[in-house]
Amino acid sequence: MRVVALGGGHGLHATLTALRRCPVVGDITAVVTVADDGGSSGRLRRELGLLPPGDLRMALAALAGDDERGRFWSGLVQHRFGGTGALAGHAVGNLLLAGLLERDGDPVRALETVGELMGCAGRVLPMARVPLDIEAEVALEGHDTGHLIRGQVAVASTPGRVRRVWLRPPEPPACDEAVRAVLDADAVLLGPGSWFTSVLPHLLVPGLRDALLETAAARVVLLNLAPEPGETAGFSPGQHLEVLSGHAPGLRAHAVLVDTGSVSVADRLDTAAADLLVPGGRVWPADVADARSATPRHDPDALAGALGDVFAALSPQVAGTPGTHDDSPQRGRSSRWP
Repeated sequence: MRVVALGGGHGLHATLTALRRCPVVGDITAVVTVADDGGSSGRLRRELGLLPPGDLRMALAALAGDDERGRFWSGLVQHRFGGTGALAGHAVGNLLLAGLLERDGDPVRALETVGELMGCAGRVLPMARVPLDIEAEVALEGHDTGHLIRGQVAVASTPGRVRRVWLRPPEPPACDEAVRAVLDADAVLLGPGSWFTSVLPHLLVPGLRDALLETAAARVVLLNLAPEPGETAGFSPGQHLEVLSGHAPGLRAHAVLVDTGSVSVADRLDTAAADLLVPGGRVWPADVADARSATPRHDPDALAGALGDVFAALSPQVAGTPGTHDDSPQRGRSSRWP
């Protein structure tokens, strides 16, 4: 299968790691957000005016070759300089990508060059060829009116409740190669990850959103294991889906994959998923959390197995499903939980 995974940061890293262990997946493409403005990525972006490289680097590391060469380069690009000087905190891979971006000006070529160096088992693409900024309307405690918050880091760490997000510049052009990958895919995965700053931004790039609506691929939403402090504090799995539908009203998914341990009231998730799913679509509960981890983290093998089950079940259904979107979609029916 040809699978495209959309996201950024640790959530996308988890998805890519699982896809590499899924036997039915033969071609992997990562489409990565380019709105990061913090840490090493933010510094390079402000100083050089380039795409923030951090999330792109992490995706490359997840796809690095599983041999001595791949492990060596993966470890090197992930290494961060210590000390207190100008290089402190910068990842080697961020500097390598920044150098290629500044020299060639082509992010797709730069990512292909580093991918070849690392022996990557897949392709990494930016969702847009220009750096983007996230802005959000946030409801602060004790205030009725929404407040404007600017920047990925600020939105991710806001003490208020995020209502909606948008991008600057508005309606940015999508990376053509990312659009083509989505249209040619057998399956497209959205999530997990920071919901407002890594997942939803893909739906705010018109060309990419249109490709998601038009593709004949199976569209699968992967929910987070737990709400994130600040960005989605107190959000239930169902609220994550409601927010997604609110930012992309026309989007319909064939499946919603959720960890069984993250849902306390199954019926509420079924209700929230009903408006998002295509007819015959369903919620897929599975044990995909790493029970050994002190923090919420996906188990790569468990997630690979769950995705394999989803792909196997959806293949015949998706093959006969038109990819175009009807302006008056029928409500999907989600599965009943045991």
